[in-house]
Amino acid sequence: MHYRSHEQPVIMLTTGPVEAYPEVLRRLSRQVLYDHDPAFQALYERVVEKARQAMRLSERPVILQGEPVLGLEAAAASLIEPGDTVLNLVSGVYGKGFGGWARRYSPNLLEIEVPYNEAIDPQDVAKILRQHPEISVVSVCHHDTPSGTLNPVNEIGALVSAHGAYLIVDAVSSFGGMDTHPRACHADLYVTGAAKCLGATPGLTLLGVSDRAWLKMKANRMAPRGSALSIVDWEQAWSPERPFPFTPSIAEINGLEAALDLYLAEGPERVWERHALTARATRAGIRAMGLSLWPACDGIASPTTTAIRVPDGIDEESLRRIARERYGVLFSGGRGATEGKLTRIGHMGPAAQPIFAIAALSAYVGALSSLGHQAALGTGMEAAMAVINGDAE
Repeated sequence: MHYRSHEQPVIMLTTGPVEAYPEVLRRLSRQVLYDHDPAFQALYERVVEKARQAMRLSERPVILQGEPVLGLEAAAASLIEPGDTVLNLVSGVYGKGFGGWARRYSPNLLEIEVPYNEAIDPQDVAKILRQHPEISVVSVCHHDTPSGTLNPVNEIGALVSAHGAYLIVDAVSSFGGMDTHPRACHADLYVTGAAKCLGATPGLTLLGVSDRAWLKMKANRMAPRGSALSIVDWEQAWSPERPFPFTPSIAEINGLEAALDLYLAEGPERVWERHALTARATRAGIRAMGLSLWPACDGIASPTTTAIRVPDGIDEESLRRIARERYGVLFSGGRGATEGKLTRIGHMGPAAQPIFAIAALSAYVGALSSLGHQAALGTGMEAAMAVINGDAE
């Protein structure tokens, strides 16, 4: 059987958007309330409070009405002023991309860049902070999804905090899938979203904002106001006594509440563990079959994405097409500098279940085989099952 391009894949193992939880989809079908209706205002306040609990914040987070690219650009526009010196930490495509936004708001941009299969070394951050005491804003992508690699944001955040600079953290594809939250990494702006590890639909940004970040953004005359990029306009939007700056994405708010309910009910630690277990099983299977992972070492490999280096002579786009057409399994490819070099298997939200490690290995190796590259699927399955069953060290 072949799944034609216009037919839905059977299993989505992508790196976002992910297949939303059924509970989220059911909640999306609720009545779309008028945004001035007290019933919706009470719902919105309730959702913000649940997001606060999930993000382990003392202050209320902001919900921006757009997917997290909006939130990241808004963070740059709101926090960075022309007189700031920005240090952008680059270990992948998305980290590099943030530098473009930073440069738009300040010409004073410094970067530490490492190969896109490695991670930022906190010692290098400490060194450049000593060399450039004028650095006032630092930006870092926690999980650079196109590489499947993690940066040590807690260690970096401690250095930035001691330096007195402001920290912007892109946690779009890490929050909800591993132990990360704004206070642990000293983030002043912590940007994440609903459509990855939380298993909701695209369309919303969750934003943790520190007290001093609020002060800086309010004092910044260049910070957007009366704009979709404005963070300041949404500071008090949680309050039923304050009007929304513009109509919120009401159906998406309904869905977000369901996703947060699931996350809090299951318990964050249990959610993180099933993400990690699925990734460990997948990586074990890949290695056992003689294939290579993209990250330079296991210590920086993300529990929400397994990035596999494409074997020599294999066309990566064809591999993913065959996996979809023949097995109904959808993977993600690389982006930018990693396009064509790796295939990404997402372990996010509903896909973070060990059984999907088995499905991923089967579809990946089946597609490889059809392109002339043989791998020992049985060996890979045994290795993955050993991890799932707790038999592997």
